[in-house]
Amino acid sequence: MRKPIIAANWKMNKTIEEAGPFVRELAQRVASFQDVDVVVCPPFVSLAAVADALAGTSIQVGAQNVSEHEKGAYTSQISAPMLRGIASYVIIGHSECREYLHEDDGMINRKLKAALSHGLRPIFACGESLAVYDAGQTADFVAGQIRTGLGGISAEQMQSVVIAYEPIWAIGTGKAATVEIANDVTGHIRSVVESLYGTETADAIRIQYGGSVKPSNMSDYMSQPNVDGALVGGASLIVDDFASLVQAANASKAG
Repeated sequence: MRKPIIAANWKMNKTIEEAGPFVRELAQRVASFQDVDVVVCPPFVSLAAVADALAGTSIQVGAQNVSEHEKGAYTSQISAPMLRGIASYVIIGHSECREYLHEDDGMINRKLKAALSHGLRPIFACGESLAVYDAGQTADFVAGQIRTGLGGISAEQMQSVVIAYEPIWAIGTGKAATVEIANDVTGHIRSVVESLYGTETADAIRIQYGGSVKPSNMSDYMSQPNVDGALVGGASLIVDDFASLVQAANASKAG
C-alpha cells in the first residue's frame, strides 16, 4: 500500500516570524499520525527557519521551485545544491510557475533532473486549463506533460518522484474537481507512467490531487484508489484545516 503524502504549498504567504510558530504548532497537532508523510513548502526566505523549527519532528521540508542550473549568473534563482541539507522535497512544474514564469515542459524536465541529481525529491505538478478540460483534451494534455517532463529519468530515479495532478481550473477557485475526475485523471497518469516504466513503478508512485482541497472533501478524495494524497494551497495556511487534512489522509490508509 502506498503511503499518503500531504504537502503544504504556502505560495507567497507567511513571514519568517510567522512561519516558525506555525510549523511548531502543526508538528504537535500531527505528531500522532504515522501513516502519512507531511511536507511543508514555505517561501525560500523561510526555508531555514522552518527547517530549524521542524528538526526532530516527522514533518519534512520542501521548496517551491528550483533552478535548472547548478550555479552562475542567474539573479534571483536558487539551485539544487543550495537546497540540499535544508529541503528534502521541491515542487516543480506548478501551474503558476508555468504561467507567470513561462516554464515549459522542457525546462521542467531539466529541473526534475537537477533536483534528482542532488538528492531532492520532486513533487512534479501537472494539470490542464479550463479550456483544455472543456474541450475534452485532459487525458492527452496531461499525458504530454508527463511524457516530456519525465524524459530521460530512470525507473530508479522515479522512486523519488511524487506526481501532483492539479487542474488549473480548480486551483484557488473554490471549484474542486469531483472525486471521479480526480481518480480518473490520476489513474490515467498512472497508466502513462506504466507505459514508460512498467507496472512495478506505476504501482509504487504516489500521485496527489490538488485544487481547492479542504477538510470537508479530503476524505472523499482519499477514498479513491488512485489518489495518494494532496498538494494543498489555501487550506495549508490554517493549522486546524491542514491538521484535519493530515488526519483524514492518515485515517484513509491506516491499518
